[in-house]
Amino acid sequence: MTDLNKFRGVFCALNAIYDKNDNIDEGKIKELVKIYKSLGVKGVYACGSTGEGFLLSTDERKRVAEAVKTAAGGDFTVIIHIGCASTKESIELAKHAETIGADAISAVPSVYYRLPAESVRLHWESIIEQADIPFIIYNIPQLTGFDLSPAMLGELAENEKIIGVKNSAEPVYLTERYRRAAGDDFVIFNGCDEQFLAGRLMGADSGIGGTYGCMPELFVELDRLINENEIEKAKALQYKINECIFDLLSCKSLYGAAKKVISLRFNIDCGEPRKPFLPVSFEEAKPIADKINGYVSEL
Repeated sequence: MTDLNKFRGVFCALNAIYDKNDNIDEGKIKELVKIYKSLGVKGVYACGSTGEGFLLSTDERKRVAEAVKTAAGGDFTVIIHIGCASTKESIELAKHAETIGADAISAVPSVYYRLPAESVRLHWESIIEQADIPFIIYNIPQLTGFDLSPAMLGELAENEKIIGVKNSAEPVYLTERYRRAAGDDFVIFNGCDEQFLAGRLMGADSGIGGTYGCMPELFVELDRLINENEIEKAKALQYKINECIFDLLSCKSLYGAAKKVISLRFNIDCGEPRKPFLPVSFEEAKPIADKINGYVSEL
């Protein structure tokens, strides 16, 4: 029986870090994981959208997963996104994640071909059959073109290996429908950072977000306020977080901006995103980092 408590809380979607030759920098990835661990987040989600998973080779994704798990140790939850265009490659990554001792795997539907629900189900169930590790569905229709229905989630949730869903679809209403379909013994991760409070109030247990890494302290505090039912304070903090998210999204590249903000805030050079993502300068990122530092100092 999977301990679901290790999946309840704030999870940073981990940025990929490359060296100056565009190779995976395992050392700095380990540093960043340890920083997040020290700041009270529950765990990390590696090789997903923020982790530029679809821009990494299979070997690179394995190296990232190994670095993350090594830095995490046994008391920090590690979720590895293993979704690929092909089911075969996804299974290979799933087996690798199981081998290194990851806590769970996660996958988007097979991308590009705009497949029907039957194919998506086949993709996910084939992965699950080949790896003995908890599985978290990743629903992000704005990138995959497939929006998981509550009815399909309810059916999939009957499989004991499927322990949760990361829902990055924008309507908060869907979170409530998912909770009703899957029941209480199932983890729903809010995936829209700007709606963390709304998602939690509508049934999410946890959150996984790409901007969390820029301001983990703020999201950890927001999670605490929600858990203690201090909703007005939580609302005020969500507003501050959303100001920072707006600033990040106003840059020419979210991932480029996030890496610079993380570099400035935590004194670790996260480099540039992989092409074709655009780089962002330190000059553009500094006002955002300063704003976040100001909000953190108010906690």
